[in-house]
Amino acid sequence: MDHQQPNAGNAGGAERGVNNGDYFVVKAKEQGVTVIGLTRGKDTRFHHTEKLDKGEVLIAQFTDHTSAVKVRGKAVVYTKHGVIDTEE
Repeated sequence: MDHQQPNAGNAGGAERGVNNGDYFVVKAKEQGVTVIGLTRGKDTRFHHTEKLDKGEVLIAQFTDHTSAVKVRGKAVVYTKHGVIDTEE
């Protein structure tokens, strides 16, 4: 059985509509942390929301549709630029 993902050889994601493909990780430090994806374009809008429980981890990627992310609640955000603790 072949477990290879479609487009696995395309790390940049050009075939899937990924702009720069940077990943980020959000780890909830409390119940009910909200992660909100914001759109690209002339009007910035909310397009996706996730609720995380304490200890849950969300791994996400910036795409052609997602240009920014808003995190509400106590969480740690890991990016290639560093680690951000929302309590600090």
